[in-house]
Amino acid sequence: MYILGLSCYYHDAAAALLKDGMLIAAAEEERFTRKKHDFGFPHQAIEFCLQQAEITSHDLDYIVFYEKPLLKFERILMSTLGTFPQSWGVFRESMVTWFNEKLWIKSQIIDKLKIPTQKLLFVEHHLSHAASAFFSAPYDESAILTVDGVGEWTTATVGKATADWGNGNSSPNRIELFNEVKFPHSLGLLYSAFTAFLGFRINNGEYKVMGMAPYGRPNRVEDIYKLINVGNDGSFTLNMEYFSFHHSTKNTFNRKFVELFGEQRVHESDFYTPTTHPSKDHPHWDETTAQENQHYADIAASIQRVTEDTLLKMANYAYEKTGSTKLCMAGGVALNSVANGRILRESPFEEVFIQPAAGDSGGALGAALYAHHVLLGQPRKFVMEHAYWGKSYSQSEVQNAIDDLDRPYQFVEDPEKLASLMVDDLLAGKVISLFQDRFEWGPRALGNRSILADPRAAKMKEIVNERIKFREPFRPFAPVILEENAPDYYKDLDDPARHYPLRYMLMVYKTQPDRGDEIQAVTHEGGSGRMQTVRREWNPLYYRAVELFNQATGVPVLLNTSFNLRGEPIVNTPANALNTFGRSDIDTLYMDGFIIRKG
Repeated sequence: MYILGLSCYYHDAAAALLKDGMLIAAAEEERFTRKKHDFGFPHQAIEFCLQQAEITSHDLDYIVFYEKPLLKFERILMSTLGTFPQSWGVFRESMVTWFNEKLWIKSQIIDKLKIPTQKLLFVEHHLSHAASAFFSAPYDESAILTVDGVGEWTTATVGKATADWGNGNSSPNRIELFNEVKFPHSLGLLYSAFTAFLGFRINNGEYKVMGMAPYGRPNRVEDIYKLINVGNDGSFTLNMEYFSFHHSTKNTFNRKFVELFGEQRVHESDFYTPTTHPSKDHPHWDETTAQENQHYADIAASIQRVTEDTLLKMANYAYEKTGSTKLCMAGGVALNSVANGRILRESPFEEVFIQPAAGDSGGALGAALYAHHVLLGQPRKFVMEHAYWGKSYSQSEVQNAIDDLDRPYQFVEDPEKLASLMVDDLLAGKVISLFQDRFEWGPRALGNRSILADPRAAKMKEIVNERIKFREPFRPFAPVILEENAPDYYKDLDDPARHYPLRYMLMVYKTQPDRGDEIQAVTHEGGSGRMQTVRREWNPLYYRAVELFNQATGVPVLLNTSFNLRGEPIVNTPANALNTFGRSDIDTLYMDGFIIRKG
């Protein structure tokens, strides 16, 4: 049985394909179109999934959309009418978009894929989120927590799920979401309002706020609690007097918000503070600007703290209501890796699973999994042990891309020699890129489309940020570490093999106090790291490179960041890789055995 899950038209369009309940392929549309966060109909992602399975759309048993469009239309209609005439602009733009495209998603899918109506199913947005995590996790049962901007009406849920593994001893496949928060009250939209206020793009810059937060002091928490009221159970309401996202096409916050927090930070302006540059050695140092930026960093620290505390309360409530020691999380807010680390360390949950594509793209997978396991009642088989579900390329395809640019290359088939050459480059202070096999599912590069560097010297962070990624200097890099060595470098981590989010780079842990100096380029302000643990069976070449680097230096860690330039999706094709390599100061490209060097 083949089931295709789809998400599109809001954020991060994607497709995911199951065969008899096992994931075959999954990809975001942006990887093919090269439009970051592409939300259009996922033509190319669908085509890839079908090609990977060697089938056509006629072979599909079901296609499942990740939310219910009519419920979403109802919310938009009711919300805009409820705030009219302020919402006139939103109403006009929404109606044009909906009547041109979104309202007819059913007929679009049927027409584009040439399927009969009875093969098309719809699953509610937060059920898709919940299913994407629970039916990818290895659990018999778990508590559920989903948090995002908004689905149809819902912005957050708490629930419980059970699984049928087909062994005669397990419970039926079931997801019950028994508590929910509804629009306009949204933790995700609150965080996005501060994302815009701090000068970043909504739905793209939230992780920049998280990266800015450690440079600030959470001294505006009381002011943020004027905007949100949080109960002991984690339920919350927003004070809508400070927001305009529910009636404006341009602004998420209003003048009252500005009167409380000051003027909005200018987009793309230099960011440096007395914390980022204690020696005042920034090339454009200005004391007034530095203090203004400190003000913004303090606000970032404050909204980050409130978000973490709210999620922790929600997690504690989920534990109290379900009694489960396991938690599954999804929704865009589940990509807040600092909060995730706190949930695992500070809540009663012993294990946490987070969908690596936690946002809307993951809804495509969740919709397919929900249909297979709940609507069709099929037992569980699949566990997401890794995130390598994208497209790969043949040796001839790689060589043709290199030949098209007439670049000299070396081809090395032996993985051991490849790993050795990679480490030689790293030890020589070079920055390398690694392109191999199938690209990753979700927003993190996990060794198949990665840029790698020596993590030991702080200057490497500056080199990669400024000369290769062309991005803000405060942005942190992830440490990739051998799974067995993770407790040696990170506190409160006794059994990393149990914790799936670590392999997906979805949790931040404090660095051991005597280890931070060894890995300065991947230790963020305040002494922490958003680590990725790696195991030999998941990615042998990647693992071996870290292992050989450890043998040479005594440090089982490399700096890992996504293989892309600022503002672009992570590379997909060999041509993408060569283009990014040529436009940056990456020294060496390792691409499926082909080695291309500068100069």
